[in-house]
Amino acid sequence: MTTKLERREFLQLSLAGVALAGMNRWGFGAEAAGAPVITKLISPGCRRSKVKIARIFMGRPGAHWPEPTMDLEAERRSYLEAFQAMADQVADVEWAVDELVSSPDQVAALKDKIAQCDGILAIHLSMGVGGIVGALLATGRPTMIFAVPYSGHEWAGWGGMLRQQEPPLCDVILSADKKDLAVAIRPIRALHHLREAKIINVTLRQPGPFHDAMKEKFGTEIKHIGLEPVVAAYEKVSDQDAEAETQRWINGAKKVVEPSREEIFRACKLALAFERLLADEDATVLTVDCYGTMWDKTIKLPAYPCVGFSRLNSMGLGGICESDLRCAMTHIIFQGLVGRPGFISDPTVDQSTNSIILAHCMGSVKMAGPNTPDMPYQIRTVMERQEGVTPQVFMPKGQRATQALLVDANTIIYFTGEIIDAPDVPRGCRTKITVRVDGDVEKLWRNWSQGLHRSTVLGNIVKDLERFCRLAKIKLVNELA
Repeated sequence: MTTKLERREFLQLSLAGVALAGMNRWGFGAEAAGAPVITKLISPGCRRSKVKIARIFMGRPGAHWPEPTMDLEAERRSYLEAFQAMADQVADVEWAVDELVSSPDQVAALKDKIAQCDGILAIHLSMGVGGIVGALLATGRPTMIFAVPYSGHEWAGWGGMLRQQEPPLCDVILSADKKDLAVAIRPIRALHHLREAKIINVTLRQPGPFHDAMKEKFGTEIKHIGLEPVVAAYEKVSDQDAEAETQRWINGAKKVVEPSREEIFRACKLALAFERLLADEDATVLTVDCYGTMWDKTIKLPAYPCVGFSRLNSMGLGGICESDLRCAMTHIIFQGLVGRPGFISDPTVDQSTNSIILAHCMGSVKMAGPNTPDMPYQIRTVMERQEGVTPQVFMPKGQRATQALLVDANTIIYFTGEIIDAPDVPRGCRTKITVRVDGDVEKLWRNWSQGLHRSTVLGNIVKDLERFCRLAKIKLVNELA
């Protein structure tokens, strides 16, 4: 059964406990006037359908472990109760197949249905399921295996299976905490988000090979448009809606430092136009060649896009600086894994504190996810241009952070650290975090490649990245190693 939904029917649901129902200030401006806005999503970054997962309970009657007298149906019900307890974390999931399986033959009977799923969640109930696992892996669908202690001895061979030169599209979580069932779904969700994603790139540059590689590898659509559709959307936004959005941004700011109210008004009108443009294009991510073909002597945006990018990110959508398609793809992966946006940055290094300072003028006020409080921000100009409007966001100290970049269809690079400062100094771009890295920062900068830009997400999400990369057949490279 398909779960295609009309945009207005999109549930305000989320993943990883991040519900979109609390998008207090975001997404209200144009909706009052009946504009085709996107404020209701299945989960952050997903525009169309639920994640279709085959939930397979694997168990054999009378198996020695956990115990010969175990009631498989009762055990299955205990897991269903666990899923019900964390319904908010799996509300974007359709259990397209939901079966208790005791033999490989039963898997064969379900093969056609499983082929229509984004992936498989295989839950290990009892000993004697090796043949069932083999049959599930033979379907070729991305598979996560979950096993609690005492469920059986099969785990002893799974490490070797994953170490094979050509391992199956599979990973394993061994945990007594059934909340980790929601964690097991994350990499499958991220793959689904990439397949559903449509990125709008506002630029006059011609598509490059990255465009085709993302379509072939993940199914992601990247559409290039010029300035005209942006201007048309901008002109459709009423001054009344733009004024209301302007007042919300000013009211929420700690301070307006440089920009005039008129500049803020134009930036907010463009922000509402961005949302309208994504709705018209049935897309969730927008990136603009804002330092290139969209800001030269003859072609110019109606305003700087930073407020619009920040607003989209705070809604669970995507606003990406400088037509950076690699960061756009990384942003979608972050949303699929943990429901949080990325922060694009230009770095500078401080070996005296073993840290790297990540800086960009545009900051997102809801870096912890759509249903979280705004982080403190000031309204500033873009530092390099000394004009325009951008949110200078102050992220909290003491947070863990992961910086990553999808380099190409086969590689993600990353490192981790702790935010030890959010500098408010005139040098460098407006929004800054100082990250003390988990290793030697000299080794990091000596290993540095692939240009300046990376994307940073709050939290240490390395395990999630590892599982995603395994299911996507991507190499994950630690830049601190």
